[in-house]
Amino acid sequence: MAVGGVSGNSGSGMNGLGASGATLAGNFDTFLSILTTQLRNQNPLDPLDTNQFTEQLVQFSGVEQQLKTNEFLQALMTSSQNSTNINAVSYIGKEVTANGDRSELINGKAAWAFTAEAQAADATITIKDANGNVVYSENGSLSSGPGQFVWDGVSSAGIQCPDGTYSITIDGKNLAGKDVTVSTKTVGIVTGVNLSGDEPVLTVGQNQIKLSDVSSVKVPD
Repeated sequence: MAVGGVSGNSGSGMNGLGASGATLAGNFDTFLSILTTQLRNQNPLDPLDTNQFTEQLVQFSGVEQQLKTNEFLQALMTSSQNSTNINAVSYIGKEVTANGDRSELINGKAAWAFTAEAQAADATITIKDANGNVVYSENGSLSSGPGQFVWDGVSSAGIQCPDGTYSITIDGKNLAGKDVTVSTKTVGIVTGVNLSGDEPVLTVGQNQIKLSDVSSVKVPD
């Protein structure tokens, strides 16, 4: 089932930083308590050594600085995460191209992007359903560089295939019969975003695509 809308919570990285800050704050309070108790109970005839006292004050200042740095980093991470999440949500309704070989057939249309490293005089396009069964194949030629293949969902037997997830492979050979590498990418409309992990995940049909895997985004035609 396709997941619509937005779901999730803050990332584990910020939770870890918060726990670190709580531990550091606890150590700071303990240090302060020990220092004040020591000053309160010192022997007036044998007061705390000046050098030792100065050293403790330096430690006191250092711990305080660590607390402030920790608070700053936590605020910075929160701001960065919020910015990333807002950016990911803006992808809903947009057409994205991302790493992968699976795309969704919706209302008789599925699309893939591809890149051929060289001209392929003999290319075979094979499309399989979610169970790995070949439903469509086509032979032809490909020019060097990027391109797009759009399938209308009609199988090689002339039957309209049901909507769902399909995968593509493209095998190419040049005029000398040597293999030509053809990489593929999935193309689809974003219907939701999952924000529960360390990185937003886009929902495209039944596919879950990491935001970092997206190579392009545009308003659909």
